Amino acid sequence: MRKWGPLAAVCLGTFMLLIDVTIVVVALPDIADALDASLSDLQWMIDVYALALAALLLGAGSAADVIGRRRMYVAGTALFAAASLACGLAPGAGALVAMRAVQGVGATAMFATTLSLLGAAYQGRDRSVALGVWGAVSGAAAALGPVLGGLLTQALDWRWIFYVNLPVSVAAIALTLRVVKESRGHGGARIDWPGTASFTAFAGLLTFAVIRADEAGWASARTAWTFGGAVAALVVFVAVERRAAQPMLDLALFRNPSFTAIMIGALALSGTAFGFLPYTSLWLQTLLGLSPVRGGLVLIPLALAAFVASAVGGRFLHGAPYRLVIGGGMVLIGAGALAQTVLDAGSGWSALTAGLVVAGLGVGLVNPAIAGAALSSVPPRRAGMAGGAVNTFRQLGYALGVAVFGTLLSARMEHSLRDAGAPDPHATARALAGGGARELLARVPSGRRAAADQALHAAFASGLNAAALAAGAAGLLAGAVVLVLVRERPGGAPAAAPEPVGAVERP
Repeated sequence: MRKWGPLAAVCLGTFMLLIDVTIVVVALPDIADALDASLSDLQWMIDVYALALAALLLGAGSAADVIGRRRMYVAGTALFAAASLACGLAPGAGALVAMRAVQGVGATAMFATTLSLLGAAYQGRDRSVALGVWGAVSGAAAALGPVLGGLLTQALDWRWIFYVNLPVSVAAIALTLRVVKESRGHGGARIDWPGTASFTAFAGLLTFAVIRADEAGWASARTAWTFGGAVAALVVFVAVERRAAQPMLDLALFRNPSFTAIMIGALALSGTAFGFLPYTSLWLQTLLGLSPVRGGLVLIPLALAAFVASAVGGRFLHGAPYRLVIGGGMVLIGAGALAQTVLDAGSGWSALTAGLVVAGLGVGLVNPAIAGAALSSVPPRRAGMAGGAVNTFRQLGYALGVAVFGTLLSARMEHSLRDAGAPDPHATARALAGGGARELLARVPSGRRAAADQALHAAFASGLNAAALAAGAAGLLAGAVVLVLVRERPGGAPAAAPEPVGAVERP
């Protein structure tokens, strides 16, 4: 136990924080009913957690080097547990969104320290074993999230998707304090507060602008000002990072086409593969009438295909060019999304299966390779920064995917409902996208209910097709960028850019 105790402690926390990215998906209809949540509320319940991970991850890694990685991990787990309890007790949608944000902050403190804790605890072959187990746990968490969420929601209540974190958090904290030793970065490390603040503002304002644009209008002054604020925050971030002695993200790395292409792949990975699945789950439960458990099981083909592709790829594609593995995987993800654009008013859940399998194969190829490709594309002393950047771009891509695809879904449903002659198609589309199909049908006179039900099925199917089409196009484009721009060294690794003249090493 002493030898593998640190691995168990880190994996407990990692499993818990990553499963909370997707565990909410299947519970969305029940949450919407219980808290009278709107479409934007549901989007923020998912997005604010991923945004915290994306916006704070690099800064949290710097902070952990200064204050201690074990201390940061334990504090993050405690905050995560407290926020999970508050999520479960939330009396309304606004309170749940706020506590999900706090939960994301705690998850960030944990996630930013996991690899450094394992790196300090293990060496040589043991480190390879530990990282392999950690990677498998990470993949399992994303795959099991919808199923576990469905089981807890159906057997107990949606609030238990948050309460279940409490005993796991206690076990993770107790084990960490007992078996994990404290470690820090080299002396002289500093926290990049201006960079963290400006990147957080950029990511938050950009996502907020996309979500609000559907409600306020893309041409409205409010939308324009919000997008303008996001651009201003990005300009500030670039200026801060260019002048910082110890930047949390060295922008000179983006001069390397391979690194830039890999970051584009990371941004597209989670967004295109998973960004529209929350709305698929709403369709499965509120239009097709599936239970939360069955709704979660419908998405299992993606997880199983990803697991098989990862296992087989790890064995037979070792040493293959990252350009082909990642680029080809992104093409599969795009093709899988496009294969899900076949829905109509009479479609059932089985119409999704082939597309989910193809997308899962792509996820299984890209997931294990993209971090290694990022590390290989930068000088060795920038490896930690590159790894953090990959995780940051992946979470940001997921948050933006949920926002963008939700906006497309609602807009396309509104168009379909207007063609069907529905009264107030904008309000009806937003209610439908928020899981309100039953309430909408209840307002229709019984003699017209069958026609209204057909119109709602057709509208939701049309909206999902639009979201999947956009995801497919983004996946194919990202795959093409990787295939064209990633440059290979002998042995298949991306070519690393030379260290910029005068660069300051980040401790």
